[in-house]
Amino acid sequence: MSALAAGVAAAGLALGGIAAVVLLLWIGSPFPDSGLGGALHIGADLWLLAQGADLVRTDTLSGDPAPLAIPPLLLSALPAWLVFRGTASAVAMALGRDEDDDNPERPARRRTPRRPAVPLDAYALRCAGAVTGWVLAGYLTPVACAVVYASAGSIHVDLPTAPYVALFAACAAALGAWSGAGRPGADDLRAPRVRRARAYLREAGAAVRAAAIGGGLLLGGAALLGAAALACHPEVSGRSYGHLSDGLVGRFSVLLVAAGLVPNLVVWAAAYTLGTGFSIGAGSIVRPAGDIGYGPLPDFPLLAALPGEGGSWLGWTTLALPGLAALAVAWCVGNGGRSAAGTARVAAEAALVTGGGFAVLAAWAGGPVGAQRLAEFGPAWWSAAGAAAGWVLVLGLPGALLLRYRLAHPPHPWRALLRSARPRLPRQQAGEKGTAPAAEGTARTPGPRGLLPRRARGTAAVPRETPEEAPRRRFGALFGRRTGAGEAAASESTPAAAGPGADPLPWPAPAPLPLFPPPLPDLPPSEPPAPHLPPGPPPVPPLPISDPPPDGPPAGP
Repeated sequence: MSALAAGVAAAGLALGGIAAVVLLLWIGSPFPDSGLGGALHIGADLWLLAQGADLVRTDTLSGDPAPLAIPPLLLSALPAWLVFRGTASAVAMALGRDEDDDNPERPARRRTPRRPAVPLDAYALRCAGAVTGWVLAGYLTPVACAVVYASAGSIHVDLPTAPYVALFAACAAALGAWSGAGRPGADDLRAPRVRRARAYLREAGAAVRAAAIGGGLLLGGAALLGAAALACHPEVSGRSYGHLSDGLVGRFSVLLVAAGLVPNLVVWAAAYTLGTGFSIGAGSIVRPAGDIGYGPLPDFPLLAALPGEGGSWLGWTTLALPGLAALAVAWCVGNGGRSAAGTARVAAEAALVTGGGFAVLAAWAGGPVGAQRLAEFGPAWWSAAGAAAGWVLVLGLPGALLLRYRLAHPPHPWRALLRSARPRLPRQQAGEKGTAPAAEGTARTPGPRGLLPRRARGTAAVPRETPEEAPRRRFGALFGRRTGAGEAAASESTPAAAGPGADPLPWPAPAPLPLFPPPLPDLPPSEPPAPHLPPGPPPVPPLPISDPPPDGPPAGP
């Protein structure tokens, strides 16, 4: 029953919060168009619109019904968060977990532990599913009542789109159940059927994380792009803001609507950077390659961020943003330590997840706002999904494979030796003050070439060798080694370096390490430790004994 109450409470808080704002605006309006019932009707319509249901307006000038299907995404965050938190708390309570980490009497620990407190076996999964179902039942009961209430009037709910509200609530509840169980991974699921697909679940989780990072980077850059576009046209947005509102309540209402549509602007800007663009009316498109079919637009402040007609080089520079997002996906996938086939699979799955996510965002952020020309507003979901998946496949998949190859194949040893830094040894000529002359039969020659950088070469006193005496070099000489008798001759005939700054080359080979360690010496047998005795009472000091007094009288003088 607590799960059912959590769902009812989430629906009541969401509907009550939106209705309270509408009632405040209705009270402050000097000339309201309707009474209290009309204000409550508008509140229910906005609540259902935020969750995916479409609205239909019948009191138009032409008499034809005009659809309204662009939900303010910022308003959609309120019911989604309430359903998420209600489901998470109910599932945590059912599984024996406690998410009340803000209690000051408890010791400090992580707010949401990474590992669940209980094993997620088949019973735990059934329990979490049952609790989630009860939360949805409690939430959808007020939703059904609101749909019946808002199905009539000049602005009413389109009944065929009402099931989208249930789908919206189910997605939020599923995420809440996952969070309430401690955000388990593939290794935490102990059900027999799930255990067999554990490897595929790991790859799917890695793909979702990589797609989330790439998509977040793309949306963040799109938000900066939209903010910069609005900042470059303050006069146009201010003029439209003044035309739409007359009094204080009207201006505040327009400000709330514009703030609720800011996330929609971010999604539209992301579709613009992907190259596919978005539509601002039937037969029009806005994209970096050039704008097509600009026509009369509604007077709204956010539309001031639209670029001018015709393409420019600034529009082409925005294509670098999805490229950076695809490279971020490649970085996340390539560092996973998987095989080449596994890396390719995860990158392909990340492309599919990215495309699916942008398809949902584009479909949610766009829609009709009227009839005829205003029937198409926002990006097309299929084009945005294809572009997002294509960027990741073209740049992310090869980048992940290249990074994986770079990490799996370190540089060659002689290349690593070439990059090793050695201190520069001073060059001293024979006969200088403080240096000893070279030994007879030796010559001052530079150090070995090819093994060290030029700045790290020194000078050494090495014997002059005739071509007959020179040892035969093999492939091992590439790494500074000699073979056969030449190695012994080089180690025996190389004199000490002349001068304090000389570098005797070649270096002697290190002694080989023994295969088995030497045996330990025999130790004398140790005596057993003395038993521990409890401390006794302290010793009593002996009393002083004085001499007895004499029996007779003392002797006279």
